[in-house]
Amino acid sequence: MIRQLISRVFGRGPGKPAVVPSARHGIRREAISNGSRRVVETLQDSGYEAFVVGGAVRDLLAGIAPKDFDVATDATPEQVRRCFRRARLIGRRFQIVHVTMGQEIVEVTTFRGHHDQRDGPRAQTDAQGRVLRDNVFGSQKEDAARRDFTVNALYYDPVAETVTDYHHGLDDLERKTLRMIGDPATRYREDPVRMLRAVRLAAKLDFVIDAGTQRPIGELAGLIENVPPSRLFDEMLKLLTSGHSLKCLQRLRAEGLHHGLLPLLDVIVEQPLGKRFVTLALENTDRRVREGRPISPGFLFATLLWNEVLARWEALKAGGERPIPALHEAMNETLDAQAEKLAITRRVASDIKDIWAIQPRFEVRSGKRPYGLLEQPRFKAALDFLLMRAESGETDAALGQWWQDFLDADGPKRVAMLLEQTPAAPKKRRHRKRKPAANAAEVESEGETH
Repeated sequence: MIRQLISRVFGRGPGKPAVVPSARHGIRREAISNGSRRVVETLQDSGYEAFVVGGAVRDLLAGIAPKDFDVATDATPEQVRRCFRRARLIGRRFQIVHVTMGQEIVEVTTFRGHHDQRDGPRAQTDAQGRVLRDNVFGSQKEDAARRDFTVNALYYDPVAETVTDYHHGLDDLERKTLRMIGDPATRYREDPVRMLRAVRLAAKLDFVIDAGTQRPIGELAGLIENVPPSRLFDEMLKLLTSGHSLKCLQRLRAEGLHHGLLPLLDVIVEQPLGKRFVTLALENTDRRVREGRPISPGFLFATLLWNEVLARWEALKAGGERPIPALHEAMNETLDAQAEKLAITRRVASDIKDIWAIQPRFEVRSGKRPYGLLEQPRFKAALDFLLMRAESGETDAALGQWWQDFLDADGPKRVAMLLEQTPAAPKKRRHRKRKPAANAAEVESEGETH
C-alpha cells in the first residue's frame, strides 16, 4: 500500500526510481558534512552525477548521526582525481578515490555495473559462488542493484535535496524491515559477510530481518568459513563496536553464525563466571560508543578471549609449569587458535598480550614494582580489565580498589600505601650469654648444692 502511494505520488514506473523531495524524506543539506557536500557540488559542476550514498543516508532517515559520508558518482576514478587538488587513488581490484577536504577525508566510488552481462566481463568466483574479482563500472541503476539491502540503496543529492530510491528502501525504513536486493541465497553466496552485516544492521537499527532474507542464513552459515580472516576481523570489529554489540552477539547465536568467529564463544557465555565477564565487557563497550568515547579493539578482544586464556593457564599450572611462563604459553595458544579464523592485526594482538601479561603483576604491591607498573603504556587498560574481573567476581574487589587508589594518590600517599602493604620485619631474639664456670671443681660444687 505504501509502495503504491509512493508510485502514484512520485510517478514511479517499472524499473524507474522514485525521486523523493525533502518535504517527504526530511533530510536537509545542512545535515550532510561540509566536506562531502563540497565534493558532490564540485563533481556536479564538472558535469558528473554525484550523490551521498549508503549508510549515511540510511542513518539520517533513521534519526541516527552518521559516522562518515560516502559519495558515489558516474565519474571514473581518474576523472574524480582530476577534479580535486588533494585526492589519491586507493585499491587495485576496484579503485576508489580519497578526497581530502580540510580535516575530512571523503571516499568517492564510481557506480558499479553488472558483472554477468552477455557481452561484458564476468566476475571471478570460487566453488561456492563467492565473488573474488569484480571491477565493472556502470550506471546508477546498476549500482543500486549491486548494493546489499534496500535501505542501503538510497542516493541523496544535497544540491537538489532529493532522495533517489530504486528498491523501495524508504518503504522498508518506515516498516523497520531489512530486506536483501535480489535473491538472498545468491547474494550470500557472492559475499557471505552479508549475513553478518544483516545481523549487525538489524541490531543497530532495531529492524526485523525480512523472512526471505533471513531464511537462507541458517543453511548457508558455513560459507563464513570461506571468508578471508582479515575481512572477517574487520566485520567483527564493526559488529562489536556498533554500540549494540551485546544484541549483535545474541543475534549471531540465534542465527547460528557465531561458530568459528570466536572459537568456544558458546562455552564462554554459558559458564556463569564467563558470561558475567563477557556481558560486562560488551555493556561497557556499548556505553562508550553511545557516549562518543574511543574504543580499544585490543581491550575488547582481550575481554572476549580471557576465559579461554584463564582455563588454559590453570591447566598448565596444574601440570607443573611456573605461573608466568604458563600464562605466556596460554596467551600464545589462544591467539594462535583465533588466527585461523580472525586475522587479528599485530598491533591489536600486542595490546591484548600487554593487558593479559600485566594481570599477575597486580598481585605485587610492595617495593618499587608498583611504580614501574604505572609506567607501562597499557597500564590504564590493564587496570580497567582488573576492575572488570573484580566486578564479575573472578578476583578480589579490594585488589582493584587498591590499585585505583594508588593511581589517584599523590607521592606521600603512595609511599604510605606501600608501607601498609610491606610486612613488618620479625623482631630478633636477644640471647643472654651464660657466665662460664671458673673451673670443673666449681661446676661439681654447684651440682652438689641442688
